[in-house]
Amino acid sequence: MVSLTLLSTVLMGLLVIATFVAVGRFGRTPELVTGDGDGDRYDRVVARLRSIASSPTVWAITFVVFAAGLGLLTVLAVGNFGLPEGLPGTLLNVVYGLVGLLIAGFVFFGAYAATREHGLGNAQGVAAGSIALGMVLMLVIAIQLVVGFAG
Repeated sequence: MVSLTLLSTVLMGLLVIATFVAVGRFGRTPELVTGDGDGDRYDRVVARLRSIASSPTVWAITFVVFAAGLGLLTVLAVGNFGLPEGLPGTLLNVVYGLVGLLIAGFVFFGAYAATREHGLGNAQGVAAGSIALGMVLMLVIAIQLVVGFAG
């Protein structure tokens, strides 16, 4: 029970930090960065990261690495490789956590992208993503209370 309380505290702390970051960025108008050296270092780094994140090659490589890593962790967790006694269970919990984070990311960013695609702003997109993720978490909690699939 203590670990669930600790996890809840960490998640709420991350939500508070994300809220403060989002509020801090709200209302600022982005400046266009030109390729001739205008702008400070932050603008150049953001422009470079934006170009990397919008590359389909980067997304494909990230997916392959994530899938291979998840498969490797699963094989290590269920296989008989002479690992220390508690490590396979811990690896399986890590796999469960990563899959949960992946699903949560899909839910949040799917709602965010759908909202932005319909012409609404960042704040509405974050709100839609947060509501969708909250509804999924409430569903998981309800299923846990009824069925008891974890712990």
